[in-house]
Amino acid sequence: MTDVLVAGETIIDFLPTETGELARVGEFTRCAGGAPANVAVALSHLEETPLFWTRLGSGPFGDFLAETLESVGLPMDFIERDEGAKTGLAFVNLGEDAEREFTFYHGNAAETRFQPGTVADETLESISWVHFDGLSLDAEPSRDAIFDLVRRASESGSTVSFDPNARPERWTDFDYTDSMYQAFEYADVVKATPEDMAEMGVGGDADELAAHILEHGPHTALITLGSEGSFASTTDLAPWTDSGTSVRHGGYEVDQVDTTGAGDAFTAGCIAALVEGQRLEEALSFANAVAATATTAHGAMEALPDRDAVAALQRDQ
Repeated sequence: MTDVLVAGETIIDFLPTETGELARVGEFTRCAGGAPANVAVALSHLEETPLFWTRLGSGPFGDFLAETLESVGLPMDFIERDEGAKTGLAFVNLGEDAEREFTFYHGNAAETRFQPGTVADETLESISWVHFDGLSLDAEPSRDAIFDLVRRASESGSTVSFDPNARPERWTDFDYTDSMYQAFEYADVVKATPEDMAEMGVGGDADELAAHILEHGPHTALITLGSEGSFASTTDLAPWTDSGTSVRHGGYEVDQVDTTGAGDAFTAGCIAALVEGQRLEEALSFANAVAATATTAHGAMEALPDRDAVAALQRDQ
């Protein structure tokens, strides 16, 4: 039996074959993507295979994604096909430092059409952790479906984690900031970046950002800082510390090629470690190693490491 359920989109990422502005890129490589999908696949690579509730479109892109998810061992129980919708697309451009930006095509795509009640209460009662992200909340009916899921998960006693995953151009029908605070009400753990928080109008250093999150309901705040590592802070309700505490980890030095999916790799690493009962300090170190290793190859899913690769990086540094 799995301990984790991940919910959210699976889309196609078109990755450029060169760095620079999207308008000047001539060739792209098709890859499976979507932040929740990256988290689910990363967990599978880390031997903590989750249930994954996602919704794929009809046609060849949906076929490709379904085959990809099945090939990494994810259970197909909640991997749905929507014959009335296409699969969302994201075109990625990479800067000289391997940082990326996205242009999305997903109007009325399958990932916007989740239906409430798909995951039964009995399923939620059998797992201990549910993860979701902000891009599941930018369109109906998926917004209602995901909020329904995490409300019931919270009521069943599951730990609920949330990643705002700010993508400003996606937010046309709902207010991003209001939606994030609503998600915080259901979340026990929030993993965010300074950029996510800036989109909410919240600034400051990692300590201040984490404190702001903790003031709005979660008991654990994780702030990822790119090449500078990560920071975590908790209240005394967090089960992985004896009392409210703050922890910082400086990360690992690697030759970065593509940072696409690095934050999702971090999230998966942290979930895997905390589900296994590791202390917060250990979880942060492990999650940083997963994220760093994921930046050493192109693609989000293609670059996700297994435990041997993570252990090798931790051992070497």
